[in-house]
Amino acid sequence: MFLTKDDFFEMLEGNRRLTMRIVEVFPEDKLFSYSPDEKLRPFAEMIKEIVNIENGYMSGVALDVWEYKDVFEGVSTKIELIKICHDVRDNTRKQWHEMSQERLEIVMKDSFFGEVQSHFARLQYGLENEIHHRGQGYTYLRILGIDPPAFYER
Repeated sequence: MFLTKDDFFEMLEGNRRLTMRIVEVFPEDKLFSYSPDEKLRPFAEMIKEIVNIENGYMSGVALDVWEYKDVFEGVSTKIELIKICHDVRDNTRKQWHEMSQERLEIVMKDSFFGEVQSHFARLQYGLENEIHHRGQGYTYLRILGIDPPAFYER
């Protein structure tokens, strides 16, 4: 493995800090309702997807408990959304530190999407999904006339 488990986690953490900075500057009245086109989702829905994937994958990778569920059921405020994001990440940190590097190398069929891949590749997909949706958040903010945080500040 080119990256160690800890190196990869630092990459995950830096990206999450940046994603949460986007959430924090997003106006609450737009976070749950605004999209620039009817084919696109509000940014809060993208954040829910990012964190639900994280929650499901980490339980699966770390504990072999594969369950994709919506941890945001009933959430309608920015404060609630941010709290759940932090709660899930705190749980991820705990599971990550208890998990061996070898767990990331296990190859199996993905319980959610069906592909055969390593746990590392699975988590990399989660990271790429986060980066993709964060980019949409940047675009939404700019359309709303709001300067987003600098992407290089992690």
